[in-house]
Amino acid sequence: MSAVSSRLPVFPWDKLEPYKATASAHPDGIVDLSVGTPVDPVPELIQRALVGAANSPGYPTVWGTPELRDALTGWVERRLGARGVAHTNVLPVVGSKELVAWLPTQLGLGAGDRVAYPRLAYPTYEVGARLCGAEPVSYEDPTELDPAGLKLLWLNSPSNPTGRVLDKAELTRIVAWARAHGVLLFSDECYLELGWEAEPVSVLHPDVCGGSYEGVVAVHSLSKRSNLAGYRAAFLAGDAAVLGELLQIRKHGGMMTPAPVQAATVAALGDDSHVTEQRARYAARRTALRAALESHGFRIEHSEASLYLWATRDEPCWRTVADLAELGILVAPGDFYGPAGGSFVRVALTATDERVDAAVKRLG
Repeated sequence: MSAVSSRLPVFPWDKLEPYKATASAHPDGIVDLSVGTPVDPVPELIQRALVGAANSPGYPTVWGTPELRDALTGWVERRLGARGVAHTNVLPVVGSKELVAWLPTQLGLGAGDRVAYPRLAYPTYEVGARLCGAEPVSYEDPTELDPAGLKLLWLNSPSNPTGRVLDKAELTRIVAWARAHGVLLFSDECYLELGWEAEPVSVLHPDVCGGSYEGVVAVHSLSKRSNLAGYRAAFLAGDAAVLGELLQIRKHGGMMTPAPVQAATVAALGDDSHVTEQRARYAARRTALRAALESHGFRIEHSEASLYLWATRDEPCWRTVADLAELGILVAPGDFYGPAGGSFVRVALTATDERVDAAVKRLG
């Protein structure tokens, strides 16, 4: 165990604890804008579906019920614009972080293989490469990578942490490059329904993938769109050959989405009204926080989508974290997401309206 853990970086959030203690000591309490964890209620129709499936004494299947697969294929076609999506093109997973961390291992990657991800990125892409002994490689433009030994290419649009959105032309160019060099492309699209100043597009859109899912898989999560982070509900869609192989491996590994969560997922994907309501909440918080940060001397870069504001005062990120902690506001340092984030902080929109109002007043 120690040999495996020694491959991994220090768990980044542990470094934030002293600043969390400072922020928590504020007379009016902490405003935690660091971790992007939902705080709003799980929609009632989803709770009802979960409770209605509570009497599930048997083992669920890894592939999910036919009703779940119908919900997944229907949503992918309706929301992403994909065409001809069959059950073989979808696979439920136990939360997207589990998938990201263990995908390289499940693909059989190891020493001598390379896994690429954006230079500013969710840390688990690197962790997944290190867990299986592959070489992690970051990029500014993936098409400038040496394809030799490159077995897995991660895209992330909208980006965590920057909120940057890759447009249709850029996605099309990258998909074509990956296919030309035989590189498997996984696109993390967990924030796709949270576009503010840009309309995110999936790699499964026919204008991007040409109507073929060969070599392309999209990752989606219900954590953000439906406040289901606690349910661990996510899924893959794309290349049937890749998903078929992962299905067989995950059967052996017992990676099963619980039956009540499968039922909740069907309800969540079948309803758009709760997504619209949640978007409105985040939009209002985003507007208020952005104005407050800019009035406090911050510059916001990208942030055209997702649940975060990527903010800088052109100073070391930990200095910014410390200053905001004195105001009782906790944010994530940009270097959690790579050295290129050293002068930025990530500010999450995931706090209650009351706590966001408190942050706005303090920044004012």
